[in-house]
Amino acid sequence: MKKLSVAFIGFLMIAALCGCSKKTEKGDFTVEKGKFKVGMEIGYPPFEYFGEDGKTPEGFDVLLGKEISKRLGLEVEFVDTAWDGILAGLDTNRYDAIMSAMTITEERKQNYDFSNPYIGNGQAIVITKGSDVKISSVEDLANKKVGYQAETTSDFFMEKKSKEAGFTFEANEYDKVMNAYDDLRFGRIDAVVSDSLVAVDYLAPSDTVFKQVWAGTPDEFFGVCVKKGNKALLDKINAAIDAMKKDGTFKKMYEQVFGMDLSDSIK
Repeated sequence: MKKLSVAFIGFLMIAALCGCSKKTEKGDFTVEKGKFKVGMEIGYPPFEYFGEDGKTPEGFDVLLGKEISKRLGLEVEFVDTAWDGILAGLDTNRYDAIMSAMTITEERKQNYDFSNPYIGNGQAIVITKGSDVKISSVEDLANKKVGYQAETTSDFFMEKKSKEAGFTFEANEYDKVMNAYDDLRFGRIDAVVSDSLVAVDYLAPSDTVFKQVWAGTPDEFFGVCVKKGNKALLDKINAAIDAMKKDGTFKKMYEQVFGMDLSDSIK
C-alpha cells in the first residue's frame, strides 16, 4: 500500500507539472488568442480608475479599450500596472497595448510604436479656493510646494520650465495624481500641476474645493502604445480609431467623460 501511495502521488505530481507547463495559445497579433490585453495604471481619473465597488475599471481609456476590442472582435482584459513599470510590462508581453493617458513623445517613439492620437492635452495649475498663494503663471510657482505625478509629462514640464525661467520650487512627487490632489485639499502643498484633462475631473463638481489658475494650450497628444514593429496590431487599432472619429463614437465618449466635445483637440 505504501509503494502504491508513493506511485500515485508521483503520478499526481507529474500531472500537475504537465498542467502548469501548458502554454496559452498566442493570437495572430495578440499575446493570447481571442483576447486584447490592455495595460493601464488604474488610478488616473478620469482616464482610468476603479468604480464604487473598488474593482471595476472605469474611465475614458477603459471605454476606448472596450470599443477598440469590440471592433477587433476580441475580448478585452485590463491589466492594472504601476506607472513606473508599465513599459516594461509591454516589453515582457504582459499585455498587447498600453492605454493609460500616455503622451506620444519622440523619446518614446524610439522604442515603441504609437497609434494615431485619440485626444489632445496640455498642462494646468490647480490650487484650492480661498488659498493665500498668488499664482497666475508657471513662474509664480517659484518657491512654492508643487505636487505632480512622477515620471509623467507634468514632471517633465516642471523640470523644463523651471530651468528655462531660472526658478526653484519644492517638488512633491507622487505615485498617483489623486494623491497630489488629496495633499492639495488638506493644505500640505500649494499647487498641483497635472494634465488639463485630469484637472477637469477635479474642477467639475459643483462643490469642488479646487480652482484652475493657469492652463496651457494642447501641445501633447495621447496614443495607444504597442511594441515596436507590431504593425499588424497597430494597423487594426488605427483603423478602429479612424472609424470612431468618423462615426461620432469619440464625440459621444468625450461628452460622456468630460462633459464636452474635444474632437478639435486632435484635428
